[in-house]
Amino acid sequence: MKKLPINFFQEEIKYELKNKNIVRKWLNDTIIAENHELETLNFIFCSDDYLLTINLEYLNHDTLTDIITFDNSNNISTITGDIYISLDRVKENSKTFKTKFTDELHRVIIHGTLHLLGYDDKSAKAKMKMTKAEDKYLTKRIF
Repeated sequence: MKKLPINFFQEEIKYELKNKNIVRKWLNDTIIAENHELETLNFIFCSDDYLLTINLEYLNHDTLTDIITFDNSNNISTITGDIYISLDRVKENSKTFKTKFTDELHRVIIHGTLHLLGYDDKSAKAKMKMTKAEDKYLTKRIF
């Protein structure tokens, strides 16, 4: 099997995602199920401080967040993007929601991917639809 163009990087932290190839396949299967094609998808795991700087610089938001997704696609049916994830926030959220760190991280990973697939969470109705899709695709993980 050829390596899927899904990459994992770190900024200001040291973190090695486990089961990378399984995560790549899971995400690619999700993208295909949503009738899209994968070009390139980059996940950048970082600290709260690093993501806050990006939030201020690009979105003019002075708040901590667990994820920021940048859609770099030139075509509506293809996926090209950069997804920044604060592992500090994921760790905190896993404690708050009493979930395993890996489960919370996977939820955030699929959340960012769903944004690139056209889902949004700006309204209560849209957020409910997105959460339902997150739950659906989280059940499709094979670990």
